[in-house]
Amino acid sequence: MLAHEGRVHMVVALVTAFVVTASVGWWWASPLWLVVVFVVQFFRDPPRQVPEEPGLAVCPADGKVVFVGRQRDPYLDREALKISIFMNVFSVHSNRTPVAGTVRQLWYTSGRFLNAELDKASYENERNAMWIKGWDGNDVTCVQIAGLVARRILCYVKAGDEVTRGQRYGFIRFGSRVDLYLPADFRVSVKLGEKVKAGSNPLGCFDRS
Repeated sequence: MLAHEGRVHMVVALVTAFVVTASVGWWWASPLWLVVVFVVQFFRDPPRQVPEEPGLAVCPADGKVVFVGRQRDPYLDREALKISIFMNVFSVHSNRTPVAGTVRQLWYTSGRFLNAELDKASYENERNAMWIKGWDGNDVTCVQIAGLVARRILCYVKAGDEVTRGQRYGFIRFGSRVDLYLPADFRVSVKLGEKVKAGSNPLGCFDRS
């Protein structure tokens, strides 16, 4: 399945490759077919099986967990459990909502394009933050962060929208990062360096005590 963000890129890449192949042959067109392959792998958007167990938060992005720890949520001004996921150019770049609830507010901040694997990218890079008030009352802040070569953050929800767990809500082109701020008592189940998939891998569960 190809993400709709990649359809125009795919058409341009295919038409160009076909034209050059018909004009001068496969040898000269081979780099263009490699571009077609790259577009397919970058904009792929496979369906995900979202866990239904209550009390879970799922991964908002595909990639590698690069930070897990206590840190202040700069958007809701609270102590939080922060989890960061780094997406390289080979990751699926569709972003999914970690919990079900209502989108309360969005914040867009212009900024730099540092390597998104660095923790300072959370505060210096271009980013788009989304606050979800979970149906269970928990507050979750999900931040899309541009990376070294990323130049486009896409977010398809607005304040007041209701979202379901694992719902596709945005896309970031090329290497980038997603930060998640959860309640400080969130019981995390992922570890540093772990590879995760958006929508299907649980991050952990909310404290029910």
